[in-house]
Amino acid sequence: MTLFLDPEQLAQTMYQWAQELYPIPRSLTGQGVRDTLAYLQDKLPGLTVHSVATGTKVFDWEVPNEWNIRSAWIEHESGERIVDFHDNNLHVLGYSEPVDRMMSLEELQAHLYSLPEQPDAIPYVTSYYKRRWGFCLTQQQRDALPAGNFRVHIDSDLAPGVLNYGELLIPGETEQEVMLSTYVCHPSMANNEVSGPVVATALAQHILALPKRRFSYRILFLPETIGSITYLSKHLDTLKQRLQAGFIVTCVGDERDHSYVPSRHGHTLADQLAKHTLKHTYPDYSAYTWLDRGSDERQFCAPGVDLPVCSMMRSKYGEYPEYHTSLDDMDLISPNGLYGGYLVIKRALDILEANYKPKMKVLCEPQLGKRGLYPTVSSKDHATGVRSMMNFISYCDGSVSLLDIAELINVPAWDLIPIMHRLAQEDLIEYC
Repeated sequence: MTLFLDPEQLAQTMYQWAQELYPIPRSLTGQGVRDTLAYLQDKLPGLTVHSVATGTKVFDWEVPNEWNIRSAWIEHESGERIVDFHDNNLHVLGYSEPVDRMMSLEELQAHLYSLPEQPDAIPYVTSYYKRRWGFCLTQQQRDALPAGNFRVHIDSDLAPGVLNYGELLIPGETEQEVMLSTYVCHPSMANNEVSGPVVATALAQHILALPKRRFSYRILFLPETIGSITYLSKHLDTLKQRLQAGFIVTCVGDERDHSYVPSRHGHTLADQLAKHTLKHTYPDYSAYTWLDRGSDERQFCAPGVDLPVCSMMRSKYGEYPEYHTSLDDMDLISPNGLYGGYLVIKRALDILEANYKPKMKVLCEPQLGKRGLYPTVSSKDHATGVRSMMNFISYCDGSVSLLDIAELINVPAWDLIPIMHRLAQEDLIEYC
Protein backbone atom coordinates (compact mmCIF):
# COMPACT_ATOMS: atom_id res chain seq x y z
CA MET A 1 0.00 0.00 0.00
CA THR A 2 1.24 3.46 -0.93
CA LEU A 3 -0.02 6.59 0.80
CA PHE A 4 -0.17 9.66 -1.45
CA LEU A 5 0.17 12.80 0.63
CA ASP A 6 0.35 15.25 -2.28
CA PRO A 7 -3.22 16.24 -3.30
CA GLU A 8 -2.43 16.39 -7.02
CA GLN A 9 -0.73 13.01 -6.95
CA LEU A 10 -3.61 11.49 -5.01
CA ALA A 11 -6.15 13.00 -7.43
CA GLN A 12 -4.35 11.57 -10.45
CA THR A 13 -3.97 8.18 -8.79
CA MET A 14 -7.66 7.93 -7.96
CA TYR A 15 -8.51 8.80 -11.55
CA GLN A 16 -6.16 6.08 -12.79
CA TRP A 17 -7.84 3.56 -10.47
CA ALA A 18 -11.22 4.64 -11.86
CA GLN A 19 -10.00 4.15 -15.43
CA GLU A 20 -8.87 0.63 -14.62
CA LEU A 21 -12.11 -0.30 -12.82
CA TYR A 22 -14.43 1.32 -15.37
CA PRO A 23 -14.47 -1.46 -18.05
CA ILE A 24 -15.26 -4.33 -15.66
CA PRO A 25 -18.80 -5.70 -16.30
CA ARG A 26 -20.23 -5.67 -12.79
CA SER A 27 -23.67 -6.67 -11.56
CA LEU A 28 -25.17 -7.71 -8.22
CA THR A 29 -23.22 -10.95 -8.35
CA GLY A 30 -20.75 -12.75 -10.53
CA GLN A 31 -17.22 -12.56 -11.83
CA GLY A 32 -17.34 -8.80 -12.40
CA VAL A 33 -17.84 -8.20 -8.68
CA ARG A 34 -15.04 -10.63 -7.83
CA ASP A 35 -12.69 -8.97 -10.33
CA THR A 36 -13.49 -5.56 -8.84
CA LEU A 37 -12.88 -6.74 -5.28
CA ALA A 38 -9.63 -8.45 -6.32
CA TYR A 39 -8.45 -5.16 -7.81
CA LEU A 40 -9.28 -3.33 -4.57
CA GLN A 41 -7.52 -6.00 -2.50
CA ASP A 42 -4.32 -5.07 -4.33
CA LYS A 43 -4.70 -1.53 -2.93
CA LEU A 44 -6.00 -2.68 0.46
CA PRO A 45 -4.33 -6.00 1.39
CA GLY A 46 -6.47 -6.34 4.53
CA LEU A 47 -9.71 -6.34 2.53
CA THR A 48 -11.61 -9.59 3.09
CA VAL A 49 -13.98 -10.92 0.43
CA HIS A 50 -17.03 -12.73 1.78
CA SER A 51 -19.44 -15.05 -0.04
CA VAL A 52 -23.12 -15.59 0.75
CA ALA A 53 -24.91 -18.44 -1.02
CA THR A 54 -27.86 -18.03 -3.35
CA GLY A 55 -31.12 -18.63 -1.49
CA THR A 56 -29.86 -17.31 1.86
CA LYS A 57 -32.66 -15.49 3.67
CA VAL A 58 -31.68 -11.93 4.58
CA PHE A 59 -34.57 -10.24 6.41
CA ASP A 60 -37.44 -10.03 3.89
CA TRP A 61 -35.15 -10.77 0.93
CA GLU A 62 -33.29 -13.73 -0.51
CA VAL A 63 -29.84 -13.72 -2.10
CA PRO A 64 -30.50 -14.10 -5.85
CA ASN A 65 -28.95 -16.39 -8.41
CA GLU A 66 -25.49 -15.51 -9.62
CA TRP A 67 -25.31 -13.94 -13.07
CA ASN A 68 -22.35 -14.19 -15.42
CA ILE A 69 -22.19 -13.08 -19.05
CA ARG A 70 -19.62 -13.85 -21.71
CA SER A 71 -21.00 -12.31 -24.90
CA ALA A 72 -24.10 -10.69 -26.34
CA TRP A 73 -25.03 -9.08 -29.65
CA ILE A 74 -27.75 -8.30 -32.16
CA GLU A 75 -26.96 -9.12 -35.78
CA HIS A 76 -29.05 -8.27 -38.85
CA GLU A 77 -29.66 -11.03 -41.39
CA SER A 78 -27.28 -9.17 -43.71
CA GLY A 79 -24.45 -9.89 -41.29
CA GLU A 80 -24.26 -6.38 -39.87
CA ARG A 81 -23.76 -6.44 -36.09
CA ILE A 82 -25.96 -3.72 -34.54
CA VAL A 83 -24.90 -3.82 -30.89
CA ASP A 84 -22.22 -5.78 -29.07
CA PHE A 85 -21.75 -6.25 -25.33
CA HIS A 86 -17.99 -6.04 -25.83
CA ASP A 87 -18.31 -2.49 -27.20
CA ASN A 88 -20.19 -1.28 -24.12
CA ASN A 89 -21.34 -3.49 -21.25
CA LEU A 90 -24.47 -1.35 -20.79
CA HIS A 91 -25.80 -2.80 -24.06
CA VAL A 92 -27.31 -5.80 -22.23
CA LEU A 93 -30.23 -5.67 -19.81
CA GLY A 94 -28.70 -6.59 -16.46
CA TYR A 95 -29.40 -10.20 -15.42
CA SER A 96 -30.59 -11.17 -18.92
CA GLU A 97 -31.25 -14.86 -19.29
CA PRO A 98 -29.58 -16.63 -22.23
CA VAL A 99 -31.09 -16.44 -25.70
CA ASP A 100 -29.94 -17.40 -29.22
CA ARG A 101 -32.56 -17.15 -31.97
CA MET A 102 -33.79 -15.36 -35.07
CA MET A 103 -36.73 -12.95 -34.87
CA SER A 104 -38.44 -10.17 -36.73
CA LEU A 105 -37.85 -6.49 -36.06
CA GLU A 106 -41.32 -6.24 -34.57
CA GLU A 107 -40.62 -9.04 -32.09
CA LEU A 108 -37.20 -7.61 -31.27
CA GLN A 109 -38.61 -4.19 -30.42
CA ALA A 110 -40.33 -5.63 -27.33
CA HIS A 111 -36.88 -6.46 -25.93
CA LEU A 112 -35.18 -3.12 -26.65
CA TYR A 113 -34.63 -0.18 -24.29
CA SER A 114 -33.66 3.34 -25.34
CA LEU A 115 -34.13 6.96 -24.27
CA PRO A 116 -35.96 9.15 -26.82
CA GLU A 117 -35.13 12.24 -24.74
CA GLN A 118 -31.40 11.36 -24.83
CA PRO A 119 -30.96 9.91 -28.32
CA ASP A 120 -27.18 9.41 -28.06
CA ALA A 121 -27.22 7.66 -24.65
CA ILE A 122 -27.35 3.94 -23.88
CA PRO A 123 -29.60 3.49 -20.82
CA TYR A 124 -28.66 1.31 -17.85
CA VAL A 125 -31.55 -1.12 -17.27
CA THR A 126 -31.77 -4.22 -15.06
CA SER A 127 -34.20 -7.00 -14.21
CA TYR A 128 -32.75 -8.67 -11.15
CA TYR A 129 -35.80 -10.42 -9.75
CA LYS A 130 -37.86 -11.32 -12.84
CA ARG A 131 -36.41 -13.45 -15.61
CA ARG A 132 -36.26 -11.72 -18.98
CA TRP A 133 -33.72 -10.70 -21.59
CA GLY A 134 -33.11 -7.51 -23.47
CA PHE A 135 -30.73 -5.05 -25.08
CA CYS A 136 -30.09 -1.37 -24.44
CA LEU A 137 -29.09 0.93 -27.26
CA THR A 138 -29.19 4.58 -28.23
CA GLN A 139 -32.38 5.93 -29.71
CA GLN A 140 -30.35 6.79 -32.81
CA GLN A 141 -29.35 3.13 -33.20
CA ARG A 142 -32.91 2.02 -32.62
CA ASP A 143 -34.35 4.41 -35.18
CA ALA A 144 -31.81 3.21 -37.75
CA LEU A 145 -32.67 -0.50 -37.43
CA PRO A 146 -33.31 -1.88 -40.91
CA ALA A 147 -36.28 -4.01 -41.87
CA GLY A 148 -35.81 -7.75 -41.86
CA ASN A 149 -34.88 -10.43 -39.38
CA PHE A 150 -32.29 -10.38 -36.62
CA ARG A 151 -30.31 -12.93 -34.70
CA VAL A 152 -30.16 -12.16 -30.98
CA HIS A 153 -27.49 -13.82 -28.89
CA ILE A 154 -26.86 -13.61 -25.14
CA ASP A 155 -24.41 -16.11 -23.68
CA SER A 156 -25.08 -15.86 -19.94
CA ASP A 157 -25.68 -18.00 -16.88
CA LEU A 158 -28.31 -17.49 -14.19
CA ALA A 159 -27.70 -20.20 -11.62
CA PRO A 160 -27.15 -20.77 -7.91
CA GLY A 161 -23.87 -19.25 -6.78
CA VAL A 162 -22.83 -16.58 -4.30
CA LEU A 163 -23.11 -12.90 -3.55
CA ASN A 164 -19.71 -11.36 -2.79
CA TYR A 165 -18.83 -8.27 -0.79
CA GLY A 166 -15.66 -6.75 0.61
CA GLU A 167 -15.00 -5.73 4.22
CA LEU A 168 -11.98 -3.97 5.72
CA LEU A 169 -11.87 -3.71 9.52
CA ILE A 170 -9.30 -1.25 10.89
CA PRO A 171 -8.88 -1.39 14.68
CA GLY A 172 -8.56 1.74 16.80
CA GLU A 173 -8.10 2.56 20.46
CA THR A 174 -11.76 1.80 21.17
CA GLU A 175 -14.44 -0.45 19.74
CA GLN A 176 -16.53 2.58 18.82
CA GLU A 177 -16.76 2.56 15.05
CA VAL A 178 -16.97 4.74 11.97
CA MET A 179 -18.29 3.20 8.74
CA LEU A 180 -17.74 3.99 5.09
CA SER A 181 -19.93 2.05 2.65
CA THR A 182 -19.76 2.07 -1.12
CA TYR A 183 -21.03 -0.26 -3.82
CA VAL A 184 -19.50 -2.46 -6.52
CA CYS A 185 -22.44 -3.61 -8.60
CA HIS A 186 -22.85 -1.23 -11.55
CA PRO A 187 -21.19 -1.74 -14.94
CA SER A 188 -19.35 1.00 -16.82
CA MET A 189 -20.52 4.24 -15.23
CA ALA A 190 -18.01 6.67 -13.79
CA ASN A 191 -19.64 9.03 -11.28
CA ASN A 192 -22.40 6.65 -10.25
CA GLU A 193 -20.12 3.65 -9.82
CA VAL A 194 -16.34 3.69 -9.87
CA SER A 195 -15.94 7.06 -8.13
CA GLY A 196 -17.28 5.54 -4.90
CA PRO A 197 -14.89 2.57 -4.59
CA VAL A 198 -11.81 4.61 -5.54
CA VAL A 199 -12.55 7.42 -3.05
CA ALA A 200 -13.38 4.87 -0.33
CA THR A 201 -10.09 3.10 -1.07
CA ALA A 202 -8.11 6.35 -0.82
CA LEU A 203 -9.85 7.16 2.48
CA ALA A 204 -9.06 3.67 3.78
CA GLN A 205 -5.38 4.18 2.92
CA HIS A 206 -5.45 7.51 4.77
CA ILE A 207 -7.01 5.86 7.84
CA LEU A 208 -4.51 2.99 7.78
CA ALA A 209 -1.62 5.48 7.70
CA LEU A 210 -2.78 7.45 10.75
CA PRO A 211 -0.24 7.12 13.57
CA LYS A 212 -3.09 6.95 16.07
CA ARG A 213 -6.76 6.08 15.64
CA ARG A 214 -9.30 6.89 18.31
CA PHE A 215 -12.06 4.97 16.48
CA SER A 216 -12.19 1.62 14.72
CA TYR A 217 -13.24 1.71 11.07
CA ARG A 218 -15.46 -0.53 8.98
CA ILE A 219 -15.02 -0.03 5.21
CA LEU A 220 -17.59 -1.88 3.08
CA PHE A 221 -17.70 -2.63 -0.66
CA LEU A 222 -21.20 -4.01 -1.28
CA PRO A 223 -23.64 -4.68 -4.08
CA GLU A 224 -26.20 -1.92 -3.64
CA THR A 225 -29.45 -2.74 -1.76
CA ILE A 226 -29.20 -6.54 -1.55
CA GLY A 227 -25.58 -6.24 -0.37
CA SER A 228 -26.36 -3.81 2.44
CA ILE A 229 -29.42 -5.85 3.45
CA THR A 230 -27.27 -8.99 3.51
CA TYR A 231 -24.58 -7.26 5.55
CA LEU A 232 -27.07 -5.85 8.05
CA SER A 233 -28.66 -9.27 8.49
CA LYS A 234 -25.29 -10.49 9.78
CA HIS A 235 -23.94 -7.46 11.66
CA LEU A 236 -26.86 -5.28 12.78
CA ASP A 237 -26.48 -5.93 16.52
CA THR A 238 -22.77 -5.06 16.43
CA LEU A 239 -23.39 -1.93 14.39
CA LYS A 240 -26.15 -0.73 16.72
CA GLN A 241 -23.80 -1.11 19.68
CA ARG A 242 -20.69 0.43 18.15
CA LEU A 243 -21.41 2.72 15.22
CA GLN A 244 -20.94 6.43 15.94
CA ALA A 245 -21.18 7.75 12.37
CA GLY A 246 -21.27 6.38 8.84
CA PHE A 247 -21.16 7.75 5.31
CA ILE A 248 -22.32 6.33 1.98
CA VAL A 249 -19.57 6.99 -0.56
CA THR A 250 -21.20 7.38 -3.98
CA CYS A 251 -21.27 9.86 -6.86
CA VAL A 252 -18.08 11.60 -5.70
CA GLY A 253 -16.27 12.18 -9.01
CA ASP A 254 -17.57 15.14 -11.02
CA GLU A 255 -16.95 18.86 -10.51
CA ARG A 256 -20.46 20.28 -10.74
CA ASP A 257 -21.89 20.21 -7.26
CA HIS A 258 -21.63 18.98 -3.71
CA SER A 259 -24.69 17.33 -2.21
CA TYR A 260 -25.98 16.00 1.08
CA VAL A 261 -28.69 13.44 1.83
CA PRO A 262 -29.50 13.15 5.57
CA SER A 263 -30.25 10.15 7.71
CA ARG A 264 -33.93 9.42 8.22
CA HIS A 265 -34.32 11.87 11.11
CA GLY A 266 -31.36 14.08 10.19
CA HIS A 267 -30.04 14.62 13.72
CA THR A 268 -27.18 12.13 13.99
CA LEU A 269 -23.52 12.92 14.53
CA ALA A 270 -22.92 11.95 10.90
CA ASP A 271 -25.44 14.60 9.80
CA GLN A 272 -23.77 17.23 11.98
CA LEU A 273 -20.36 16.39 10.54
CA ALA A 274 -21.64 16.44 6.96
CA LYS A 275 -23.41 19.78 7.25
CA HIS A 276 -20.51 21.45 9.05
CA THR A 277 -17.91 20.14 6.61
CA LEU A 278 -19.89 21.09 3.51
CA LYS A 279 -20.84 24.53 4.88
CA HIS A 280 -17.18 25.45 5.38
CA THR A 281 -15.87 23.74 2.23
CA TYR A 282 -18.57 24.28 -0.42
CA PRO A 283 -21.18 26.64 1.08
CA ASP A 284 -23.39 26.47 -2.03
CA TYR A 285 -23.88 22.71 -1.70
CA SER A 286 -27.29 21.17 -2.45
CA ALA A 287 -29.07 19.96 0.68
CA TYR A 288 -31.66 17.24 -0.01
CA THR A 289 -34.18 15.64 2.33
CA TRP A 290 -34.78 12.05 3.38
CA LEU A 291 -37.53 11.93 0.75
CA ASP A 292 -34.80 12.31 -1.90
CA ARG A 293 -32.94 9.17 -0.71
CA GLY A 294 -31.96 6.55 -3.24
CA SER A 295 -28.80 4.73 -2.21
CA ASP A 296 -27.94 2.43 0.70
CA GLU A 297 -28.97 5.00 3.30
CA ARG A 298 -32.40 3.44 2.63
CA GLN A 299 -31.24 0.29 4.40
CA PHE A 300 -28.86 1.68 7.04
CA CYS A 301 -31.51 4.16 8.23
CA ALA A 302 -34.59 1.94 7.86
CA PRO A 303 -37.04 1.76 10.79
CA GLY A 304 -35.62 -0.57 13.40
CA VAL A 305 -32.14 -0.25 11.92
CA ASP A 306 -31.74 3.51 12.48
CA LEU A 307 -27.98 3.76 12.17
CA PRO A 308 -26.27 7.19 12.09
CA VAL A 309 -25.55 7.19 8.35
CA CYS A 310 -25.85 9.91 5.71
CA SER A 311 -24.35 10.77 2.31
CA MET A 312 -22.00 13.49 1.08
CA MET A 313 -21.69 13.47 -2.72
CA ARG A 314 -20.76 15.54 -5.72
CA SER A 315 -23.70 15.62 -8.18
CA LYS A 316 -26.36 13.46 -6.54
CA TYR A 317 -27.60 10.26 -8.15
CA GLY A 318 -30.73 10.89 -10.23
CA GLU A 319 -30.03 14.63 -10.41
CA TYR A 320 -27.52 14.88 -13.24
CA PRO A 321 -28.51 14.20 -16.87
CA GLU A 322 -25.93 11.48 -17.52
CA TYR A 323 -27.11 9.36 -14.57
CA HIS A 324 -27.69 5.68 -15.39
CA THR A 325 -26.59 6.08 -19.01
CA SER A 326 -23.47 5.57 -21.07
CA LEU A 327 -22.90 9.34 -20.87
CA ASP A 328 -21.73 8.80 -17.28
CA ASP A 329 -18.28 8.01 -18.65
CA MET A 330 -14.72 8.86 -17.73
CA ASP A 331 -15.08 12.34 -19.25
CA LEU A 332 -17.74 13.18 -16.67
CA ILE A 333 -15.42 12.71 -13.70
CA SER A 334 -11.98 14.22 -13.17
CA PRO A 335 -9.01 14.04 -10.81
CA ASN A 336 -10.12 17.31 -9.21
CA GLY A 337 -13.67 16.05 -8.85
CA LEU A 338 -12.53 12.86 -7.14
CA TYR A 339 -10.24 14.81 -4.81
CA GLY A 340 -13.11 17.12 -3.85
CA GLY A 341 -15.26 14.11 -3.01
CA TYR A 342 -12.39 12.65 -0.99
CA LEU A 343 -11.64 15.90 0.85
CA VAL A 344 -15.06 16.51 2.37
CA ILE A 345 -15.28 12.99 3.80
CA LYS A 346 -11.67 13.09 5.03
CA ARG A 347 -12.36 16.36 6.82
CA ALA A 348 -15.43 14.87 8.48
CA LEU A 349 -13.34 11.91 9.67
CA ASP A 350 -10.56 14.20 10.91
CA ILE A 351 -13.10 16.19 12.94
CA LEU A 352 -14.59 13.02 14.39
CA GLU A 353 -11.17 11.75 15.50
CA ALA A 354 -10.59 15.05 17.36
CA ASN A 355 -14.14 15.57 18.62
CA TYR A 356 -13.34 15.65 22.34
CA LYS A 357 -14.91 17.93 24.94
CA PRO A 358 -11.96 20.13 25.93
CA LYS A 359 -11.80 21.54 29.46
CA MET A 360 -9.57 24.36 30.68
CA LYS A 361 -7.26 23.46 33.53
CA VAL A 362 -6.78 27.05 34.74
CA LEU A 363 -9.27 29.62 35.99
CA CYS A 364 -9.91 32.82 34.01
CA GLU A 365 -8.09 33.36 30.74
CA PRO A 366 -4.70 31.66 30.59
CA GLN A 367 -1.56 33.76 30.19
CA LEU A 368 -0.90 32.91 26.55
CA GLY A 369 1.89 35.43 25.94
CA LYS A 370 4.45 33.61 28.07
CA ARG A 371 3.71 30.46 26.07
CA GLY A 372 4.22 32.20 22.73
CA LEU A 373 0.52 31.97 21.91
CA TYR A 374 -0.43 35.64 22.16
CA PRO A 375 1.10 38.94 20.94
CA THR A 376 3.17 40.61 23.67
CA VAL A 377 2.50 44.10 22.30
CA SER A 378 -1.09 45.29 22.76
CA SER A 379 -2.67 47.29 19.95
CA LYS A 380 -6.10 47.93 18.44
CA ASP A 381 -5.90 44.88 16.23
CA HIS A 382 -3.74 42.75 18.51
CA ALA A 383 -6.42 40.07 18.94
CA THR A 384 -7.14 39.54 15.24
CA GLY A 385 -4.73 36.64 14.82
CA VAL A 386 -5.79 34.85 17.98
CA ARG A 387 -9.54 35.49 18.00
CA SER A 388 -10.40 31.91 17.07
CA MET A 389 -8.16 30.63 19.86
CA MET A 390 -9.70 32.94 22.45
CA ASN A 391 -13.23 32.12 21.32
CA PHE A 392 -12.38 28.43 21.44
CA ILE A 393 -10.99 28.77 24.98
CA SER A 394 -14.13 30.57 26.12
CA TYR A 395 -16.21 27.42 25.50
CA CYS A 396 -13.74 24.88 26.93
CA ASP A 397 -15.69 23.87 30.04
CA GLY A 398 -15.70 20.12 29.39
CA SER A 399 -19.33 20.01 28.33
CA VAL A 400 -19.07 21.14 24.69
CA SER A 401 -17.45 19.14 21.90
CA LEU A 402 -14.95 20.47 19.38
CA LEU A 403 -17.62 20.27 16.64
CA ASP A 404 -20.17 22.14 18.73
CA ILE A 405 -17.63 24.85 19.59
CA ALA A 406 -16.78 25.21 15.89
CA GLU A 407 -20.46 25.75 15.17
CA LEU A 408 -20.82 28.27 18.01
CA ILE A 409 -17.91 30.41 16.83
CA ASN A 410 -18.49 29.75 13.10
CA VAL A 411 -15.02 28.44 12.35
CA PRO A 412 -14.15 25.23 10.45
CA ALA A 413 -13.52 22.55 13.03
CA TRP A 414 -10.37 21.43 11.21
CA ASP A 415 -8.90 24.90 11.90
CA LEU A 416 -9.50 24.38 15.62
CA ILE A 417 -7.83 20.97 15.81
CA PRO A 418 -4.22 22.28 15.84
CA ILE A 419 -5.25 25.00 18.32
CA MET A 420 -6.73 22.39 20.64
CA HIS A 421 -3.66 20.16 20.41
CA ARG A 422 -1.30 23.10 21.07
CA LEU A 423 -3.27 24.09 24.16
CA ALA A 424 -3.10 20.48 25.35
CA GLN A 425 0.69 20.44 24.80
CA GLU A 426 0.92 23.52 27.02
CA ASP A 427 -1.10 21.66 29.68
CA LEU A 428 -3.89 24.24 29.49
CA ILE A 429 -6.72 21.88 28.56
CA GLU A 430 -7.64 18.26 29.09
CA TYR A 431 -9.79 16.06 26.87
CA CYS A 432 -13.03 14.94 28.47
